[in-house]
Amino acid sequence: QVQLVESGGGLVQPGGSLRLSCGASGFTFDSYAMSWYRKAPGKERELVATIYSNGRITNYADSVKGRFTISRDNAKNTLYLQMNSLKPEDTAIYYCNAFRLSTNYWGQGTQVTVSS
Repeated sequence: QVQLVESGGGLVQPGGSLRLSCGASGFTFDSYAMSWYRKAPGKERELVATIYSNGRITNYADSVKGRFTISRDNAKNTLYLQMNSLKPEDTAIYYCNAFRLSTNYWGQGTQVTVSS
């Protein structure tokens, strides 16, 4: 059974930091590219960052470049998103995604709220 379980969300003040984690099981984690997406109320789902299977290639949305860092630990089957200098507009539900060819797996999401 495939599972992606996000954790680490919460309430943080503007300028603060959070680290999201996504634990994976039920598939060959190191064969999949992994991404973080987010969905804010009233907005389209947005691709935040992607990391390829070997961990050496990453891509970021312009809105988070220089503030967020995606990483993975293939030995622990875990994906991370370090989020620094958080802004109110980063408030959203953050989802972990695994993809390979035509296969996509999704987590249940974790809420991130940036507010004073």
